[in-house]
Amino acid sequence: MRWLSKIIYFKLLGWKVVGNTDFSKNSVKKAVIIAVPHTSWHDFYIGILLRKIAGVKTNFVAKKELFKWPFGYYFRAVGGKALDRTSGQNKVEAIAQLFEKEDEFRLTLAPEGTRKRVENWKTGFYYIAKKANVPIIMFTLDYKNKQNKVSAPFYPTDDINADLRFMKSFFEGVEGKVKAYS
Repeated sequence: MRWLSKIIYFKLLGWKVVGNTDFSKNSVKKAVIIAVPHTSWHDFYIGILLRKIAGVKTNFVAKKELFKWPFGYYFRAVGGKALDRTSGQNKVEAIAQLFEKEDEFRLTLAPEGTRKRVENWKTGFYYIAKKANVPIIMFTLDYKNKQNKVSAPFYPTDDINADLRFMKSFFEGVEGKVKAYS
């Protein structure tokens, strides 16, 4: 299936990957991967193709309702973990515990929290990385240049404002599938 993913990603879709192309798979078994900008459902299959090409196991969380028949088997097979999103749940704590349970867990999240335009990122990904003591890897979904740029692992400090400025600078000039978003 890796060869088929390469044909689709590189030849049919015309994408390329630059930067930390192996997602530091040999040295970083656990990380929070942030994908920006998240503007379309197309981002999902681009990510699925890239992780197959790179040979990197990545995961995502989604509302538990998605893990029922008929899609539950597929979502679990591609690394999905069900999350109870009812109010009153400490989602940061619940997700950080997933890192403790797994030997290898690279959680991909969209810090915007939606596919709509937002001015500020949600910071849950940051606090998850801090709580789980794992690095953040930044990953672009740049449809203008048809490329995924992957950063080296970044360990958050205790200065969230400086860290967010640093991370957002990685995504400058990147254009999502929905251009009005960027």
